[in-house]
Amino acid sequence: MLYSLVINSGEQSITNAALDYTDYRTQAFAALLGLAFSVVVAVWDYRKFSRLWFIYLPAAIALTCLTFTSLGRSGLEGADDKAWIALGGITVQPAEFLKLAFILSFAYHCHKTADFFNNPLNILALCVHGAIPVGLVMLQGDDGTALVFLVIFLAIIFAAGISWKYILGAAILSPIAVWYMWTHYLQNVHKNRILSVLNPEKYATADSIYQTNLSKIALGSGQLRGKGLFGGDYSYVPAAHNDFIFSYVGQTLGFIGCLGLVVLLALICLRILGDSLRSGDGLGRFICVGVFAYIFTQSVLNIGMVMGVTPVIGITLPFVSAGGTSMLTSTVSIGLVMSVYYHSAKFDTLFAKKK
Repeated sequence: MLYSLVINSGEQSITNAALDYTDYRTQAFAALLGLAFSVVVAVWDYRKFSRLWFIYLPAAIALTCLTFTSLGRSGLEGADDKAWIALGGITVQPAEFLKLAFILSFAYHCHKTADFFNNPLNILALCVHGAIPVGLVMLQGDDGTALVFLVIFLAIIFAAGISWKYILGAAILSPIAVWYMWTHYLQNVHKNRILSVLNPEKYATADSIYQTNLSKIALGSGQLRGKGLFGGDYSYVPAAHNDFIFSYVGQTLGFIGCLGLVVLLALICLRILGDSLRSGDGLGRFICVGVFAYIFTQSVLNIGMVMGVTPVIGITLPFVSAGGTSMLTSTVSIGLVMSVYYHSAKFDTLFAKKK
């Protein structure tokens, strides 16, 4: 998809980004590097490297904190987030690495406290653990990624067996939290993006729905089979190479291509859930649930905002959107699931069954 977009962007204005051959080459390199890392991670027993949380979690947090220094950069010109850092000639999004560190460390936290999991002090400690990455990325202005961290936290803590009394208490307090966020945190541009989903007719000409309107036009223009990967009359969509690449899939491959991509993502998510059920211990199950929550949430939010059913919050589509850090994280996360699979009760290593 990126190769097609780079070739076609040289002839017509499909996106507001200046794309060249380095974009898809970076993506291909990140995919191959992620594949290599995922094999290494799969061979390594997840129980062993999860215990090294005191190394990788502080390192990921420190890297994320660099976005608040002079190294911090915005993803797109004029964007209100500052979630990237410039390292030499490349830019990196540290929050992507923090996702993997959080999944591993939080799964290990839940596993180690299983005997007294629902103790109030332990629940408080778990909430602090989850609040750290959420708070950091919110300070960056990256609310979409903060939401992904929140869903990962909720998915793992639910899989770990949190008591219904805490769930009921959270349900009671959630309207207060939503009210506080709406009145004290969200800016008008964020509120309008949410309101435009609830009442698109009222905001039909507003800037908050401009990008979504263009993406829906592009998505539908491909009709059943699409305009083809090369030489079509493509519509303009801002950020078509990353957050809105699903609209380009619709243009080039049509409804059939979009359906095929959704089915592939769904099969990946279902397989991850299946591996969580066959895990030999709680730690493996929690890791798989965390990876599932990460991929599923980003897929739903990304495709939803392209179709206008969720607010535009700047979320990449796993394995598809441009971005070397995103591709690397998505691929390595599958390596974590493979490690759980191959080191479960049925398998001893990546290559041999237990006797």
